Amino acid sequence: MTHPFLTRLESFRDSEAVAFEGRSYRYEDLLALVAGWRRFLDRHEVRPGEVVTLEGAYSPQACAGLLALIERGVVVVPLTVLPAAKRAEFLDVAEVEVVIQVDEGGVHRCERTGRVADHTLYQELRDAARPGLVLFSSGTTGRSKASVLDFDKVLARYGEPTRPSRILSFLSLDHIGGVNTLLHTLSQGGTVVTVAERTPDAVFEAIARHRVQILPTTPTFLNMVLISGAHERYATDSLKLITYGTEPMPLQTLRRLGEMLPGVRLKQTYGLSELGILPTRSRGDDTLWVKLGTAGFEHRIIDNILWIRSEMAMLGYLNAPAPFDEDGFFNTQDVVEVDGDWVRILGRDSEIINVGGEKVYPSEVESVLLEVENIADATVSGRPSPVTGMVVKATVRLVEDEDRRSVTRRVREYCGRRLEAYKVPVLVEVSAAPQHSDRYKKIRSAA
Repeated sequence: MTHPFLTRLESFRDSEAVAFEGRSYRYEDLLALVAGWRRFLDRHEVRPGEVVTLEGAYSPQACAGLLALIERGVVVVPLTVLPAAKRAEFLDVAEVEVVIQVDEGGVHRCERTGRVADHTLYQELRDAARPGLVLFSSGTTGRSKASVLDFDKVLARYGEPTRPSRILSFLSLDHIGGVNTLLHTLSQGGTVVTVAERTPDAVFEAIARHRVQILPTTPTFLNMVLISGAHERYATDSLKLITYGTEPMPLQTLRRLGEMLPGVRLKQTYGLSELGILPTRSRGDDTLWVKLGTAGFEHRIIDNILWIRSEMAMLGYLNAPAPFDEDGFFNTQDVVEVDGDWVRILGRDSEIINVGGEKVYPSEVESVLLEVENIADATVSGRPSPVTGMVVKATVRLVEDEDRRSVTRRVREYCGRRLEAYKVPVLVEVSAAPQHSDRYKKIRSAA
């Protein structure tokens, strides 16, 4: 039986659904790809309730495969191309029974692993005859955790079509943001624009070519855009909204974006794999204060930590205890400040640097570092100290090569004028290496 979500898509048949590498796919074309996937799943006897990977780069075939697997009622484990050891770890943790891979040409292959997925969370989904979704955390602050979600609850978040938009899908399908962008856009009859490479030039070339209206992305990527100047090389008149999330935004980056793209609204989003994407409202384009919506979500703040209850919350982790309290509120581990109904997210509790009893928030120091001449990017982390317990370390990438001692001197002098003494970096390292993961999120453990 056709899934209700696919039934909705049939009403948009002649509209453009996906734009990928210069080719346009109408909803009719996308549904034809889904039909091909149905036949593929039938041939390989993929059954409801089985745990199935969908591996490969973002493409129309991968999007159609995800829709077909939801309809089939399996537990989907979306994966990008991974190093062999990491892939083996994920297959093991997820107890994968069927592996499906989609290559760059759209050809899909299927094989069985020989194992049986018997985790209690999977049984819960099977008993309810519901499709599931397994998402792995980025693991930038430790081992990747595997969240199990009820896919029907995820889909229930998307209301009736109101205003279709042209949205660039920046995050991959192995990320809650990528899943949300795809399904929300399709549910509204909009167009998902995808790119093979997530570089500033590739993204902004696609924005110009496909008249993209909305760009959901990360602060790290937006800083890369400013460094590259890609926003100056391509037309951006179609762009109406940039949303940013997954990590704290340096205020300096936000303000520079406002100056460089004055006609574009900037909006902070907030979401977690474990909870979904919350509705939000930014206080303004040049501020990091945000109001968290209540449609399907509740929040409370305990000891400056944000706790959230969500109607589509995960069932639990496959490989870790779930941090829900007795009322169903999830400990996000994000430290926040409060101003009436507004909150400002300061960063993950585990990333805060304790210097002699004083708390240092990396994003605050990073924002100041980005004001320093010749610094293109900065990542702040803590390092052990026998005197204060921890000290602040800054890893910076330069615009142009410069004597390391000169960089250190200028950084410490500038920060000394702008920050309290305990926040000033004691260690300054110059590095040309990337400071972000493949999800364009800062890796502080590598700083």
